[in-house]
Amino acid sequence: MSEKEMSFWDHLEEFRWTLIRIIIGIAVLTVVGLIIMPKIFDSVILAPRSSDFITYRFLENASKYIPFMPDFSAQSFNVKILNINMTTQFMTYISTSFAFAILLSIPYILYQIWKFVSPALYENEIKGVKTAFAFGGVMFVLGCLVGYFIVFPLIFRFLITFELSEAIENMISLDSYMSNFYTLILIMGVVFELPLLCWLLSNLGLIYRSFFKKYRRHAIVGALLLAALITPSGDPFSLFVVTVPLYLLWEISALVVKKDPVEEPGQEIVPTVFE
Repeated sequence: MSEKEMSFWDHLEEFRWTLIRIIIGIAVLTVVGLIIMPKIFDSVILAPRSSDFITYRFLENASKYIPFMPDFSAQSFNVKILNINMTTQFMTYISTSFAFAILLSIPYILYQIWKFVSPALYENEIKGVKTAFAFGGVMFVLGCLVGYFIVFPLIFRFLITFELSEAIENMISLDSYMSNFYTLILIMGVVFELPLLCWLLSNLGLIYRSFFKKYRRHAIVGALLLAALITPSGDPFSLFVVTVPLYLLWEISALVVKKDPVEEPGQEIVPTVFE
């Protein structure tokens, strides 16, 4: 705990400056995004629409050795994105630059929040909270990367190539593409916070390592069901690719939670949030 006691208004003033610094950081990165977005939009945001995307090329090469994989040949996939609204391209330019700024500023945002809350913590709490901030930020970014390189491309490719009738030609609007792009990547970023949530619950004394051992089989089935919902294609390879990282989250959670406490006779175990 900080030796210098701050009044309520001092805390409020410090919180105001924390928000100002965060807003300035995001604003600066948004300007950077506005400058470079026209150069990277095709090669990054719209990359999954083409068979040249790195994930498709990897799966195409892997399909030569794995018999049950779906067709990822380069000749079978190339999608044109349509714009049917006069303002969509401009608004997408702004929103994508802002999303770019938010993603890159996550370490800075967490650092500013850490600077604000750390003076109120005891010495034995500082290490735990610092670990939580760092671990949560890394896992969120890792989840977004899994969403970008695995989940979104597999779902997008299946849905855009699915045919109910040969008389219907699949076309996709820019609005629809960007909406699904943001949603799936954000969902995976949030899902990857599961180990952090379990760590917090463990420090509150609500779950321990035996919980994960007891329900491991249920977790495998749950990961498989969730993967089946995320990947509508239903082919074994897509299910496997999405199920593996989801199940690994369960095992990572089992590693970060506390072991079961050994309670001695007459001793009451009092959980602490951060140790």
